[in-house]
Amino acid sequence: MREMPEAPRLAKLIGPSFIILGVGLGSGELILWPYLASNFGLGIVWAAVVGITLQFFLNMEIERYSLVTGESVFAGWRKKWGPAAAGWFIASTIIPWMWPGIMAAAATAAATAAGVAYSKWWGIGMLVALGGIYSLGRVVYRTQETVQKAIILVGVPLVVGLTIWLAGRADWLALAAGVARVGFLPEGIPLATFLAALVYSGAGGNLNLAQSLYVKEKGYGMGKYSGHIINILAGREEEVQLTGEVFAQTEGNISRFKTWWRRINLEHGLVFWATGVVTMLLLMLLAYATVHGHPEIGSSIKFVLLEAKAMGGLGVAFLVAVALMLFGTQFAVYGSNARMATENLALLIPGSKVHHISRFFYGFLWLQILAGIVVFGAGFIEPLALVVTGAVLNAVAMCVYSWLILGLNLSLPKALQPSWWRVAIVGLAGLIYGGFTIFTIWNYLI
Repeated sequence: MREMPEAPRLAKLIGPSFIILGVGLGSGELILWPYLASNFGLGIVWAAVVGITLQFFLNMEIERYSLVTGESVFAGWRKKWGPAAAGWFIASTIIPWMWPGIMAAAATAAATAAGVAYSKWWGIGMLVALGGIYSLGRVVYRTQETVQKAIILVGVPLVVGLTIWLAGRADWLALAAGVARVGFLPEGIPLATFLAALVYSGAGGNLNLAQSLYVKEKGYGMGKYSGHIINILAGREEEVQLTGEVFAQTEGNISRFKTWWRRINLEHGLVFWATGVVTMLLLMLLAYATVHGHPEIGSSIKFVLLEAKAMGGLGVAFLVAVALMLFGTQFAVYGSNARMATENLALLIPGSKVHHISRFFYGFLWLQILAGIVVFGAGFIEPLALVVTGAVLNAVAMCVYSWLILGLNLSLPKALQPSWWRVAIVGLAGLIYGGFTIFTIWNYLI
């Protein structure tokens, strides 16, 4: 039993939310919502705000458990449900993301910016480059945080500038009206794609659960007593604690917990929710202002290329920014997946050593890269179709863990449990993700 450490100032806490924000930028923010806005207008903007708000509350409950215990939610579920929980989370993490739709979109943008035809080799080359970056860093978490901060701090300001430059007054008014039209759906909108965008308003799938690992490795709360995964090529090892520490329910410890809770809510609210909302809305507005009603949009990623064409001389810069942001998303996705699968495999194998955990991570990382190469090699290169396929699989995972995280947190001491209204919001999220799953199975598989 240890003491709950003092919470540092807010600036020291910023970091994990950049990774989860980077995960979300490629799937929903850069692809699905702008695609829908370019085809069906801005009346659906409200749904993007609802989607990322649900994920904010879901993420905070994921963070709560690790803040209090210093262990991941996976360790908590392993204790509660046994080996089956770890096996489920390995499968439901790796399988849905083997479809490299985000990297396909990044490769399309990069090839077009370079003025050459897109082919599977662009996607394969970028996947190999992704693995190389991870293999060069020393501490995996720091590599992820550094890459995501750099990409977001370059890409988001460029998107903001382009939108301010290209959107007219009527476009801004349409955006404001769309935020207020809660429940509106335009005629003819493909519901599967709309619901996929809702799932990806933020991270999506088990990726939200990676927040549990990152706040632990950042040293939030009782995570201060945890360790880091070190590159297997670094020549040194660091103890990684899979199970956490507990703290006595004293007045001082509970007071420090509440300070932590306020500050990490603010950190996640500013970096993930606020930045995510602004980025999503501006990307939708940019697509609407440049290509809405264009006869060549179709049902593919082509709308991004048409946006660049409409920007004239700024089009190449836009495509480069899109390619970087999408690459960063796939980078964060594969790293997060490998980290979660590693945690669960280590929980399945009693007595896993530190060097085993590093090897597990790089094994899962390159497994995903090789699977992506196989998908590209087999000829599946259409980004939008790959992204929607992944969303259906990820909605199943989100429905399951929305309820599981409530079970974990409601087993915490009373003073540390979520309030009733937070329970209600996370429960609503679980119902929505479950509804998407049932809708898709009923309409497309039965």
